[in-house]
Amino acid sequence: MASPVSRLRHWFALGAILMVATVAGMYFYARLSLRKAIHDVPAKMGLNIQQTAEGFSISKSIEGRTQFTVSASKAVQFKEGGRADLHNVKIVIYGKDADRFDRVTGDDFEYDPVSGTVTAKGTVLIDLEANPEGMRHSDQTPPAQTRSPIHLETDGLVFNKNTGDATSAGKVVFQTPQASGSAVGVEYVAKTGTMNLLSAVVMTVNRPQPVHLNADHGVITKQPHQVVLTTVHMTREQQEARSDHATFFLREDDTVDHMVAEGDVESEIHGRSELHERSDHAELFLTGTRNLLTTAVLTGNVQLASLGAQPADAAAGRATLHFGEQQVLKTVHAEDGVRLSQKNSRRGTLVAAATPQSSSASSSASSSGSSSVLSSTPAQGGTQDVEMTAPVMDFIVRDGRLLERAETSGPPQIVITQPGANQKTVVTAAKFTAKFTEQNRLATLHGEPDAKIVSSLIEASKIEASKIDASKIDASKAGSSKTGSPGQTDRVSTSRMLDVAFFPEGGVRSITQTGGFVYVDGTQKAWAQRGEYTTEDQLAVLTGSPRVVDGGMTTTAQTIRMNRATGDAFAEGNVKSTYSDLKAQPDGGMLASSDPIHVTSRSMTASRSTAIAVYTGDARLWQDANVVEAPTLQFDREHRSLVAQATSAQPVSTVLVQVDKNGTVTPVRITSARLNYADAERRIFLDGGVTTKTSDATMTGQRMTVFLLPRSQSKVGANPAMPGQVDRIIAEDQVVITQPTRHATGDRLVYTSADDKFVLTGGPPSIFDAERGKTTGDSLTFYKHDDRVLVEGRETSPTVTKTQVAR
Repeated sequence: MASPVSRLRHWFALGAILMVATVAGMYFYARLSLRKAIHDVPAKMGLNIQQTAEGFSISKSIEGRTQFTVSASKAVQFKEGGRADLHNVKIVIYGKDADRFDRVTGDDFEYDPVSGTVTAKGTVLIDLEANPEGMRHSDQTPPAQTRSPIHLETDGLVFNKNTGDATSAGKVVFQTPQASGSAVGVEYVAKTGTMNLLSAVVMTVNRPQPVHLNADHGVITKQPHQVVLTTVHMTREQQEARSDHATFFLREDDTVDHMVAEGDVESEIHGRSELHERSDHAELFLTGTRNLLTTAVLTGNVQLASLGAQPADAAAGRATLHFGEQQVLKTVHAEDGVRLSQKNSRRGTLVAAATPQSSSASSSASSSGSSSVLSSTPAQGGTQDVEMTAPVMDFIVRDGRLLERAETSGPPQIVITQPGANQKTVVTAAKFTAKFTEQNRLATLHGEPDAKIVSSLIEASKIEASKIDASKIDASKAGSSKTGSPGQTDRVSTSRMLDVAFFPEGGVRSITQTGGFVYVDGTQKAWAQRGEYTTEDQLAVLTGSPRVVDGGMTTTAQTIRMNRATGDAFAEGNVKSTYSDLKAQPDGGMLASSDPIHVTSRSMTASRSTAIAVYTGDARLWQDANVVEAPTLQFDREHRSLVAQATSAQPVSTVLVQVDKNGTVTPVRITSARLNYADAERRIFLDGGVTTKTSDATMTGQRMTVFLLPRSQSKVGANPAMPGQVDRIIAEDQVVITQPTRHATGDRLVYTSADDKFVLTGGPPSIFDAERGKTTGDSLTFYKHDDRVLVEGRETSPTVTKTQVAR
C-alpha cells in the first residue's frame, strides 16, 4: 500500500505561486513610479508645448541616491484634455536603499489627467531583480552580477493614479528561475493591497520532475500576507492533486510559512498501483528560503484507497506527516478512528475460527477428542477482508513511500471477514506493532499484552454491514457477540501476546499465541504456553504443557496438533487422557462405571469423522480394576468400545475381575494378539493366541470370547457393584487348561464363572492328572473346586466317573 499521505509533499510545488505575489508587488511598484514620472513630464516640458520632444530622461533622487529613471525616445502632450503619449519608454527602479534593479519597458503609454489613468498601448515587459550590493557602488550602477530576474509580460495594462488601482483584461505571463505561468485578467486594489488573478491561472514549476498547476482564480493580499487559489489542480508525472481552495501564508521575505488546502483535498497516483487519497483539510508547514516541507497535517475524513486485484484502503480523522531531508516522508501520526483495510483472495482466516457444524457434527467431534483450537476455514478461492483499527497509529516510512512499521495506541483490533464462509474473526490486544512488505501490505503483526481472538458466524445479510461498522466494534465486548446461528457460541482464544504472519499477496500465513494461552469453544477448552496455526497445512500446534478439555475428555501431552482439513487431533509425548463426567450404564460391562476412564500412551490421534481416538506406543486404558494394555488402543467414547492390537514384541494385556461365592475378588489376566470390545454387548473377543490366567488356572487357545456380567448384576452378597466381572469364557482352537494337578486339552472350552465349571469338547478332549492318568471322551466337564469330572462318550450312555484325588 502506498503511503496514505505521500502525495501531500507535492503540494510544496504550489509554493512557486509566491513568485506571482513578488512579481505583482514589484510590478505595481514600477507602475506607481511610472505614474509619478509621467505626472512630472508636463511640468518639465511646459503645458502649452504642442510640438514633440525627442529623447529625454527623468529621474528622482532622495539624499543623493536615484530612486528611479524614466527615459523615452519621444513624448507628445496634447492640449485637448491634456493627454500625453510616451514612446519607447524604459523605466529603471533602484529603490530607496538602492537594493533593486527592476526594469519596465514598453513601446507606447498614454496618460489621461482627467481620469488619472496610465494605459499601455501594447506589450509591457517587466524584469524584477534584487541588487543587495547597490549601496556599495556609485549611483545608478548596474549589478556586478546579473542573476535570473523575475519576468512579466502583459498587454493593455491600465493604472489609475488617483486610486492606485491597476487592471489588465488580457493575458499576464510570468517567469521565475523556478517557475513560469500565466493568468487571464488581473486586478490590483491599492487600498487593500490585493491582487486578483481573475481566471485561467497556469503555472509550471521547473524541478527534476516538472509540476503543472492550474487554478480557476487567485487572490494575493498584503494583510494578511497570503495567496489564495480556488479550484486547484496539480499534475506531476503519474500524480494528480486537487482541492477547492489552497491558501499560502507568506513570511515578510515572501517565503512560504505554511499552506492550507480545503474542500475535497484529493490526489491520485497512476502506475503499477492505482491510489486515490482525500481529506477535508490539509495544512503544510515549510522552512527556509527554499520552502522545504517539514510537516503536513490532514484532518477530516482522511482516506486512501488502493485499487487493483487486491484492493486496500485506509482512513482516519487526522493524520500528521513529518518529512526529513529532501522532503522525504519519514513518519505519519494518525488518530481519531484509524482504519487499515485490505481485501485478499488467497486463503484462510485468523486463528480460533472453525467450520460451521451441525449439532450432530459437534457431538461427534467432542466424542473423538478433536479440537478446533487455533483453526480456520480454508476458504480456498474465496475472499478474506482484513481490517485493522485503533484510536491512534504511528507509521514509520522508508524512502518516502514504503510503509515500514506501524504501532498502535489505545485499544486496537483486527477484523477478518470471510463472506464465503459467513465468518468473522476479531483480534485484539493492548497494542499492535505491524511491519509491511515492499508493496505496503501487512507482513507481520505483533500484539501484547492481553491478546484475544474471537471467531463467530455471521448471517449473510449482515456481512456488508459488519464490514462497514467494523471500526465501531467494541473490542472489550467482542467475545460476547452472538451473530451466528442459534446455539452457536463464539470461539475465543486469549494469551499474553500474539504474532501474525501474512502472505506477500495478502491473507494470513500463520498466527502464534504465547504466554498463558487459553482457548474456549463451547464445552471445548484448551490451555498451553504456546499455540501456533499455519494455513498452508491447516495445522494448529499447542506446546508448553498443553491440555485440551472436550466434552468431558481431558488430554495432556508434550505437543497437541489439530488438522483443520480432516478435523483430526494429534497428541505426542507422554499422552494422558481422562474421560470424566461419565454416566453409569446398568447394562454395561467392563467400562460401565461412572468413574473416570484413563488412557496413557506415547501418541494419540482423534478422528472427527469416526469419533474414535487411537492411542499408540505403550498404550494403557483403565477404569476401576479393569485394565487394557497394548501397543495400539482404539477407543470409542460414545459407544464405550475399544480395539487393541499387539506387536511381535508386546501382546495385548487385559485385566478383569472374578468374584467367588465368598465374595473374594481375584484378577483375571488375559494376553492376546488382538482385542475387540463393545460395552453394550459386554463381550470381549480376543484372537491371535490367547492366554487367560486366574488365581489357580491357566487357559490358552487361538481365539477366546469373554462374556461379562451386567454392572447391575455384578456383585455378590453385600459387595458393591464390580464392573468387568467375568460371566463365562469360550475358548476355541488348540485349547489348553492347566491347573496345579490337571492338564486338559481340546478344541473348544466353555467356562462358567458362577459354578467354576469347565466344559471341554472337540479334539477329542482329554484330561490328565498325576494319580489317575489320562481321561478322554467326547465331552469332559470338570469343576475347579471339588475335583469332579464328568465324561461323556458316543457308544454308550454317558458315563460319570467321580475321581477323588488326594491332596
